[in-house]
Amino acid sequence: MPAPPNNFFAGIEVSQTLLRGAVVSADGEVIKRAESPFQPDSFTTDVAGLVSKLREAGEIQCVGLALPGLVNRDTDQLLASTGLPSFVRADLHAELMTATGIRVELENDANAAAYGEYKVGAGRNARELFYILIGDHVGGALILDGKLWTGTAGCAGEIGHVTINPDGIQCECGNVGCLETIASGPNIARRARERLNRDSTSSLSRLATTEDFTAADLAHEATNGDDFSVMMIERTGKFIGIAVANIINLLSVERVILGGAVMEAGELILQPIISEASKRSFLPCFESTKIVGGDLGADAIPVGAALLARDT
Repeated sequence: MPAPPNNFFAGIEVSQTLLRGAVVSADGEVIKRAESPFQPDSFTTDVAGLVSKLREAGEIQCVGLALPGLVNRDTDQLLASTGLPSFVRADLHAELMTATGIRVELENDANAAAYGEYKVGAGRNARELFYILIGDHVGGALILDGKLWTGTAGCAGEIGHVTINPDGIQCECGNVGCLETIASGPNIARRARERLNRDSTSSLSRLATTEDFTAADLAHEATNGDDFSVMMIERTGKFIGIAVANIINLLSVERVILGGAVMEAGELILQPIISEASKRSFLPCFESTKIVGGDLGADAIPVGAALLARDT
């Protein structure tokens, strides 16, 4: 039964630096936003405090908590997380329920973002889609016939740990040459630093004046016309495009949606992705798949987490 229109739902995104929360109406409209620093030692208390802030918008029916890792929603457990390894424990869900005094649903962050885009963003009116989250890590999620498909153990969609370069560096997951080692925000910055260090012509880039730049700085400089930054963004897009082509050839989904902080580079990264995917996927499959950036931006994960909790 659909929720009454005055019911509110909360979603919280957990990253390595921040807890980002949103209150969402039954039709997916963001009513309130709130943030707090991520502090592992006081996590459950901080989540409870953020929920209290969000409750200022009105009565909240439930909370969706989106985590960077493998989540089994049937058992309410975080199974694995390279970013938050200390949170992989059986009592996390129970602690959160007790601390907040409300029903809490755990979810993978890419699954949450995919669901948000499917319900109220770039995936509206699509029956099947694949979503790729490109931020501090690279995640993915699959929606088939209008439903989030998570596989046997809740682990489906982990496109970030598909091997792209078998001669590449070791990933935090233990594999070598994962897409995440190339396309995540920290690894884009790492690759840029390595290139600056070995290529004297690249030192003409404004990024050469600082050692602590991030992928967001790279994207900013690219949009301002810095040639080196444009090159690094385009090369990153090429690798992502290889992964997108694999998705298209394997699944032939209606849409591939790309979101996360790295996609703030906009067309500078989206066009290389589309171009590379067109070269590496079967033409009929490519032509029937729409490759787009997400509509929800930074709201995608908390909005999707809230709507998943609503629909659970």
